[in-house]
Amino acid sequence: MECPVPQTVIAGNWKMYKTQREALAFLQAFLPLVSGVPAARELVLCVPFTALVPLADKLQGTSIQLGAQNVHWEDQGAFTGEIAAPMLVELGVRYVVVGHSERRQYFGETDQTVNGRLRAAQAHGLTPILCVGETKQQREAGQIESLIYRQLDQALVGVDPDNLVIAYEPIWAIGTGLTCETQEANRVIGLIRQRVGRPDITIQYGGSVKPGNIDELMAAPEINGVLVGGASLEPESFARIANYC
Repeated sequence: MECPVPQTVIAGNWKMYKTQREALAFLQAFLPLVSGVPAARELVLCVPFTALVPLADKLQGTSIQLGAQNVHWEDQGAFTGEIAAPMLVELGVRYVVVGHSERRQYFGETDQTVNGRLRAAQAHGLTPILCVGETKQQREAGQIESLIYRQLDQALVGVDPDNLVIAYEPIWAIGTGLTCETQEANRVIGLIRQRVGRPDITIQYGGSVKPGNIDELMAAPEINGVLVGGASLEPESFARIANYC
């Protein structure tokens, strides 16, 4: 009996970039460039909250999925500045990034709050993209495995692995221009797959992904996609990544 093959997911994380007008201009240029992307590759745009409504309308009838960058663990309540899963579902969102290192570093995200966000997303049919990864100091101290195992073990309590994407993002490679060596990224992602215990789970690499390294990254056997930051902001750049060879 053959093992199921993980789905390939190519996701762009726009972070806090692009107004609605800029988002629509991006999409107008981007769509023709990815018309030939194989159907087996899931393309996702994780955009700022203000861009969700206009893009949801324009993405209807395309193969591109809409993603958000955060979700709260409660369906409603006095949580100023947060957004609830039902609100995202109403807008046509399918994916949501959870536990990104910038959320952990700047906004007090913990493995426990990440777990709550994951469970809330799944409870409403959203597919969360769980981000895990180590700092340069943790890597140099030999703490890669123990740190990532802790992140996984605490975040995935009560979480359905059948509706989950994991992104390995070494923090020292995010926005720095440094990219984890493909062989090492492949090794760590293999460890994540073993820890989760699901051969068919989609695990992405993230961290200074760009057109110049996408082909090599996607040739690695354990890497099932990428979570792209800066290189997803330009239509031509992200299209080249989506059309990797």
